Amino acid sequence: MRKIPTRVHGVLDYLVGALLVAAPWLFDFNRGGAETGVPVVLGAAALLYSLCTDYELGLLRLIPMETHLMLDLGSGLLLAASPWLFGFRDQVWVPHVVIGLIEITTVLMSQRAPADVYRRPRGRAARSRPSGAHG
Repeated sequence: MRKIPTRVHGVLDYLVGALLVAAPWLFDFNRGGAETGVPVVLGAAALLYSLCTDYELGLLRLIPMETHLMLDLGSGLLLAASPWLFGFRDQVWVPHVVIGLIEITTVLMSQRAPADVYRRPRGRAARSRPSGAHG
């Protein structure tokens, strides 16, 4: 059931990361406590590890896609549970739960590896190629 290509997942990563950073101000729950800090920190982290993921929209390509998906899953679970974990459920909880569930669903529906053409070469064969060689 993994229908979301990694390229689309990458676009969603950057959109959701930016949304999480801006959410406390967009949805008017910027009170300076955990209700504000949790989405901002998770959003900033998502933007950072997305830049480092080995997929089409990654810049550094240091983190395998499967690891990226586990980070997304952990982020979604923490975000969805945060109103109860950090005790702000009486002030706000809907944005945290909704965006957290969207993250979890996206992980479950995303492909685990990018198309080979976009993957960074790994292993012995990639290191032993003479510079300038194409393959």
